[in-house]
Amino acid sequence: MTTDNLSQTEQDVNPHWYIVHTYSGQEDLAKKNLDLRIASLDMQTRILQVEVPKEEEVVLKDGKRISEEKKLFPGYILVKMLMDDESWYVVRNTPGVTGFISTEDDYDKRPKPVPLEDSQADEILHKARSGPARVKIGLETGETVRITEGPFVDFIGAINDVDESKGKVRVLVSFFGRETPVELDFLQVERA
Repeated sequence: MTTDNLSQTEQDVNPHWYIVHTYSGQEDLAKKNLDLRIASLDMQTRILQVEVPKEEEVVLKDGKRISEEKKLFPGYILVKMLMDDESWYVVRNTPGVTGFISTEDDYDKRPKPVPLEDSQADEILHKARSGPARVKIGLETGETVRITEGPFVDFIGAINDVDESKGKVRVLVSFFGRETPVELDFLQVERA
């Protein structure tokens, strides 16, 4: 039997992931508020999980690598739930929540929340849980930098290549009258 042949009530016995819009910057607060409402209204069997998809990002601050969490979808959270009028009401009336990603139902002209496909939800959650930390260097090709460590300390050069996945830059330095590429960690250079 395909899902096209299922009635609406039969489709709703399986929980689905929904995208819920929140006030920008309020994703964690909306999650906390929703978790509290789920517990206080005894909705744990219908609203199963609330996630704020995040990934780890390594940035350079004050010459040090700092690990930060970055939201994958600012202004949105994911909610796994059995969709019915009561669970829909609980989620959309949570402080910080502004609504579901939805379409208008042709029958009663009421916005109808649209669930994510399982593959889409799996991809988002996998990226949030197991994705490697991204390195954000903040340097660009062509930029002039000064080398701060290593055998080429105090040499000035231009960035020839940036490899954010490895946290490396290739800098062209003038060495005996010739431009020589030197691969360095992004912590070994600073803007000139």
